[in-house]
Amino acid sequence: MEKQPTEIRQEQIKQAVLNIIYSEGLKNLSTRNLAKHIGLSEGAIFRHFPTKQDIILSIIKDVQHEFIGSLRTIANSGEEPQERLQKFLCQTIDYLTRNKGITMLMFSEASHNNDASLKKSLQHIFNSQKKLLSKIILDGIADDTWDESIPVDNVATLYMGIPISLNIELILSGGEFHADNFCHQMLLLILKILNK
Repeated sequence: MEKQPTEIRQEQIKQAVLNIIYSEGLKNLSTRNLAKHIGLSEGAIFRHFPTKQDIILSIIKDVQHEFIGSLRTIANSGEEPQERLQKFLCQTIDYLTRNKGITMLMFSEASHNNDASLKKSLQHIFNSQKKLLSKIILDGIADDTWDESIPVDNVATLYMGIPISLNIELILSGGEFHADNFCHQMLLLILKILNK
């Protein structure tokens, strides 16, 4: 295999980790299997990431930067709350569909390894999503679009169940998953709760 720049190799390694978790399960995530998937030696993997935990932490940083960053941009845009809500939901579904295995990785690693730094990162990701969605809902309440008696934190918690439902759909669909339809269904459900 030809020599690639470190950044490209690191991305290939991280994507292979997610692919293995999604298609073969977390139990099959070994450096040997990872090396086989990307056509490198185990030693070459460790030249790019000192430990398997460093790969996981790098993936978590990507989630914080790419995913949470894009949700923050949507939540803080000047668009109408309903438009922001739709984009927020669809961005969540699109990101998790493109990065299959990310939800399983984050929750499995944090719970099984009892890693404090990983749990802290997950808590930050979780709280950021809830806070950003709450902002959109509160903006919709403030401009009299949505019902002011809605418990905003509960709706934000309900949104946090979407990744779990999405993972189940992805696994059970065998590749026949339609993200746009799923986004539309979730939007209709949340709007039914929010509308006056």
